[in-house]
Amino acid sequence: MQQAAYPKPPERRLETILHPNHPLCKDDVVWVLEYVKKKVAEQDPRLLDLPQPRLLKNFQHFAEAATMLIHRRPSGNEADRLRTSLLEAAYGLLPESAPPGR
Repeated sequence: MQQAAYPKPPERRLETILHPNHPLCKDDVVWVLEYVKKKVAEQDPRLLDLPQPRLLKNFQHFAEAATMLIHRRPSGNEADRLRTSLLEAAYGLLPESAPPGR
């Protein structure tokens, strides 16, 4: 029987994708954006506990990551900027004990 590509819990997959050594691909970026969108729509308690300025920062980085995905501006540090934006957009959804790459 073949295993799914990501049999891990979503939080574990999020940690894996956001780790600095993980090579980002378009599917990973879309997955993170969909995951964050889902958690916002579900009104995840971890997000509800964040102060409004932090939520605005999450949204700013969510929008920046989505825009970068659409425009796909090629540059040497685009992947780093994209990963940082995804990390900031998902702030509050990762276990505090294991922030990726930090």
